[in-house]
Amino acid sequence: MTTTDDLIRRYEERLKALEERLSRVEGGTGPAPLRSSTRLSRAAGLRLGVDVGGTFTDLLLLDEKNGRTFTAKVPSTPEDSSRGVLNGIEKICREAGIDPTDIAEVMHGTTVATNTVLTGSGALVGLVTTKGYRDTLQIARSFVPGGLGGWVIWNKTAPLAPLELTIEADERMDAQGNVLVPLDEAQIRKELKTLLKSGIEALTIALFNAYANDAHERRIAEIAQEIAPDIPVSTSAAVMPEMYEYERTETTVVNSYVRPVVSKYVRNLEGELKSRMGADVMLQILRSDGGLSSAQSAMDAPVNLLMSGPAGGVSGAVWIAKQSGFKNLLTFDMGGTSTDVALIENQTARTRRETRVGDVTVRAPSIDVRTVGAGGGSIAYVPQLTKALRVGPQSAGAVPGPAAYKKGGEEPTVTDANVVLGYLPSDAKLGGDMDISRDLAAAAVKKVADGMDLTVEDAAEGIIRIVNENMVGALRLVSVEQGYDPRDFALIGFGGAGPLHANALARLVNSWPAIVPPGPGVLCAYGDATTRMRNEASQTYVTAVSATTDREIGKMLADLTDQAAETLAEDGVSRSEQDVLYQVDIRYKGQGMKLTVDLTPDTFDKEGIAGIARRFDAEHEQLFTFALDAEHELVGLRAVVQGAEKNFIETRAEDTGTDSRGARVQPTRIYADGAWREGYIYDRSKLRPGNRVDGPAVVTEMDSTSVILPGHVGIIDAVGNILIWPEGHEKAKG
Repeated sequence: MTTTDDLIRRYEERLKALEERLSRVEGGTGPAPLRSSTRLSRAAGLRLGVDVGGTFTDLLLLDEKNGRTFTAKVPSTPEDSSRGVLNGIEKICREAGIDPTDIAEVMHGTTVATNTVLTGSGALVGLVTTKGYRDTLQIARSFVPGGLGGWVIWNKTAPLAPLELTIEADERMDAQGNVLVPLDEAQIRKELKTLLKSGIEALTIALFNAYANDAHERRIAEIAQEIAPDIPVSTSAAVMPEMYEYERTETTVVNSYVRPVVSKYVRNLEGELKSRMGADVMLQILRSDGGLSSAQSAMDAPVNLLMSGPAGGVSGAVWIAKQSGFKNLLTFDMGGTSTDVALIENQTARTRRETRVGDVTVRAPSIDVRTVGAGGGSIAYVPQLTKALRVGPQSAGAVPGPAAYKKGGEEPTVTDANVVLGYLPSDAKLGGDMDISRDLAAAAVKKVADGMDLTVEDAAEGIIRIVNENMVGALRLVSVEQGYDPRDFALIGFGGAGPLHANALARLVNSWPAIVPPGPGVLCAYGDATTRMRNEASQTYVTAVSATTDREIGKMLADLTDQAAETLAEDGVSRSEQDVLYQVDIRYKGQGMKLTVDLTPDTFDKEGIAGIARRFDAEHEQLFTFALDAEHELVGLRAVVQGAEKNFIETRAEDTGTDSRGARVQPTRIYADGAWREGYIYDRSKLRPGNRVDGPAVVTEMDSTSVILPGHVGIIDAVGNILIWPEGHEKAKG
């Protein structure tokens, strides 16, 4: 918990920085003078969450002192996403009536690292391995996607560190960290001089057994920096101090591959923010595991940002779950380009130790998010050969976008189908100021209708049904295939297009209620603004449970906690503000696969290693339907340290009754189940807790549009969520 002294110290530091800026202004240099309210606002600490998507950039401003929130949505700028971020900041500050210098913290979810991998636009990476392990990346693991057919049709992607740019160091450590072959410094210096002059833009050092002793890695890094100080160097023990040389090497190579691109982006964005908001503004980047890292940590270890964008939405859904009292949720984040799904159990998102982007798999923690190429901009088409309707994964993106956006797009998209069906009324606004056209949407969808000899409405409904089935497949990956029954979960739909499809998806998987949170189009930004600083320290420790003790494991976990906590303290989070979670990798002895067991320090003190083994058995049975009566083996230990949970703005309100007629805007009709149905358009800002909205209905707001289908009803809860149930089944579920 933050003490009064901490608050005073931070306030005085910010005052000093502001006074220095003011003195520069009085001397005739620097930006324009700050408003008199700036010092008070800085002390109050306005927080800004920013999430960059493929089509839109979403922003959320939290003013805790006055209990206010402001949202904004602007088009993304794929060629340079920082431009969209800065445009959004300018817009939200203008609409909120504040000066940019009033903002103390900017929390940012970014897809820069992801896009760098997907587009193959990263750095040219050189690699140093132990003598005899030059082919580590080429040998890789025996995994081919696509089942048996994959062996025939799959073309293996070239490693991100080419074989011709890989050199070997004459050295060797054993598994206990003892030196078997001393490092030949003269040999590696000669090899490095040649490699560093070959045009590489980043260097990876991944030596065998370096997780046990990284002395040789550190020495080679020192030599490389002497020869070429400007080339970033990543060592495997610093990025991933765990066994399995291929995974450790691949992870570190990916870190090097994206590092120059991410570093340039973060550095430039931070510089722009400081020039516009003041030198003391704090930029924090969302990690793949749902935590925040400082800007410097993000530049040093960008491999932890590969799922930064999707993690923001899941973090926002966790925030809604805590606000609303729901424990188990399936999350469904549908944007313009893709849809991300995840599972939340007991208000905690499931995580995994691997992150996969395209053909690249790295050993870095991430929220277990599955992505499918189905979004509002997904293009529908009818192949000449089969005449079978297809939707995606091709997308119209932000430019030119769906035909309905009137920005030059002509291909039929999911958004155009929603417009044709009346789910997205043609007089609605996207981002508050973007017009949409039903005529252009209908003209685009007619291409599909003509190809299948259907009416425009039936073709549009076919497009929606197919894209919904695509998304159901993704939901099954995080639920049924993980041993969970979707009927035990509510479904929360968000993103710009999620609320349009949430009711239909809940009907397909029988997950009730379908929840549309307040500000669904900017929920990812909510996640960015309300998540916590996070860091971790890990250690490989392979030993049978029977061969160690609670005291020994407890001491090792405590040491790891100190390591992670020290780094977080350097980023400005004091020990008094930190929470700790232990993670233990464990398996049955002789098993290649392992599972990760999470537990708090208090739980470990009470249950010890025996409790870890019991939890592993339960998880194993959950995933694979059985547990073995076999010896357990520890594989790795980890301490995850998080900063204090950020405060939320209280949003609960009193029940005002079921009558929602005051929120009606106008009559409308939607096309559902092969016929036009009469209903109403509602203004969400006028709906109050307890109000009942009978389907068919369309609920509009600044950042999204929600659809309640015929035979269903939406209930507004105390937090402002729309809870959609089948008619007659609107009972509470938590």
